[in-house]
Amino acid sequence: MSVTHEKTMLKAFDRIDMQATTERAVALARTTLQIESDAINALHARLATDDSVGRAVAMLLQCKGRVVVSGIGKSGHIARKIAATLASTGTPALFVHPAEAAHGDLGMVTSDDAFIAISYSGESSELMAIMPVVKRMGGVLISMTGKPNSSLAQLADVHLDISVEKEACPLNLAPTASTTVTLALGDAIAVALLDLRGFKEEDFARSHPGGALGRRLLTHVHDVMRSGERVPKVPVDASLLQALEEMTKKGMGMTAVVDADDHPVGVFTDGDLRRMFERVQDFTQVAIRDVMHAQPRSIAPERLAVDAVAVMEQFRINQMLVVDADGKLVGALHIHDLTQAKVI
Repeated sequence: MSVTHEKTMLKAFDRIDMQATTERAVALARTTLQIESDAINALHARLATDDSVGRAVAMLLQCKGRVVVSGIGKSGHIARKIAATLASTGTPALFVHPAEAAHGDLGMVTSDDAFIAISYSGESSELMAIMPVVKRMGGVLISMTGKPNSSLAQLADVHLDISVEKEACPLNLAPTASTTVTLALGDAIAVALLDLRGFKEEDFARSHPGGALGRRLLTHVHDVMRSGERVPKVPVDASLLQALEEMTKKGMGMTAVVDADDHPVGVFTDGDLRRMFERVQDFTQVAIRDVMHAQPRSIAPERLAVDAVAVMEQFRINQMLVVDADGKLVGALHIHDLTQAKVI
């Protein structure tokens, strides 16, 4: 067999192996998702006749302190996520590692706190080691286990059943379906608390100031507008040439036209200037009042910057004046200012 033929045969085998591998991977992925989906559906069905989640949520609503979530191993990873979700949706919460808790971190827990302990077996030695102390503190103890008769379940004020028929792992060993169910139940509790607390978009934004929603809901016009000497404006009796000089100096592509009390009576933009070239021969003889747009669009400084974006998009404008409650010009906005502030 020639070297060329041998390489061709090897490539063919590689293609066959790759195809078989791909098909096997897709089949396993579908099986995994089906098993985990079935596990969540089974939990959904259980809740129709099990009021434990309702009782747990009621206790968490009455909690005067924080919700402490704990677990070890894969349950620990899920516990961290549940604590993070609770904290970001209006329920003060933190994760405590059970092993670290036994060596001092339990000092973070008070009698006003509610404690959520997660262990599928309900017999985790690290968790069980701190349970007597947690119980003596007198706070609420909620357990999440797959074994309703386990030691942890029996100790809890409320037990949440996270049992699954089988794990998605082919060996039925690695926590897969069970961790998915635990995470889903944690999300369900967080959403219920969010709704019952009357948690709004604005509250979510305050706990996510660095995110896109935070910028949209926490950034006001006065945070991004140009003010003071940076605002282009000319008096109503100015000439067009004076207006063009102001526009060039301030670099906003427009100028406000104001009366003696600083009330905007018009606006003139680069677009207006381009359109004038078609019909005006001598710019030196033009007064700004004759070519400005009267009744310009404006917005109050305390309005949300996202509201300014909505107005600009609706009327297809790139600049907007900012006026106070007395109707006086206090600032100006350019679409680029909003882009730089990442409002859009």
